[in-house]
Amino acid sequence: MMRSILSGLTIAFALASAVPVTAQQQGTEAGAAPSNADANNPLAKFQAFNAHNYYVPAISELDGQNSNAFWLRYAQPFGKWLFRASLPVARVPTADSKTVSGLGDANAFAAYLFDTGNPGVSVGVGPQITIPTGSETETGTGRWLGGFAATFFDARSKTVQWGGLVTWQKDFAGDDARSPVNVFAVQPFYFFQLGGGLYVRGSAVAVFDNENDKYNVPVGLGIGKVVPTKKAVFNLSSSSRSTRSSRAVRGSRSCRSSSASTRSS
Repeated sequence: MMRSILSGLTIAFALASAVPVTAQQQGTEAGAAPSNADANNPLAKFQAFNAHNYYVPAISELDGQNSNAFWLRYAQPFGKWLFRASLPVARVPTADSKTVSGLGDANAFAAYLFDTGNPGVSVGVGPQITIPTGSETETGTGRWLGGFAATFFDARSKTVQWGGLVTWQKDFAGDDARSPVNVFAVQPFYFFQLGGGLYVRGSAVAVFDNENDKYNVPVGLGIGKVVPTKKAVFNLSSSSRSTRSSRAVRGSRSCRSSSASTRSS
């Protein structure tokens, strides 16, 4: 297990996100770089393009298997709303102990940003949709999903920031030959600033498959560094996750694809 975790950390070090600095950023003057807390805030009001890679070195009930998902994300504020769209490229295990790679399901949500009366506290709630863009049966659900997403982020402390993302999605159209989908997901996340832009992070997603009475609860820990430049802020992070509690059949796809589609950071 330790060898697998170390391998995951080695592969994940290339994680990076570039955040263009714009005058739209909340609480920041035009041309100024966002703070370390803002760089990790999924509701920060600035235009952003992110590239993330998530490596899972171990999966319970799938001995010797692992998975990987590379995500492209775009965020755009407009008025009191924040639009976020995500598209994954995934490598997932199959029931016959093999792996398959391909494009995953695209996901988007629009969060209405509430005025909390405190610039260090962000709350956003809005609709969410998942589009069946998966190129392989194993990398997508084959169904259109609709639901909601609610996000909270507390950045009042310069040392510790924390929050969470809660989503629910249910299928309403798509390939009738594919299994129905009804999933609830919870993603707590926290960031502990070590100084000099360096931080410790955690953001594993717990997925509950209501349709098949299955669940997947991973744990994980990572480290990252915020690197500001004149025109952009780069947020580099390395993390590893392992499933510690689950009830799912071998080769089940619902929990895996839903877990990926709900990630926010």
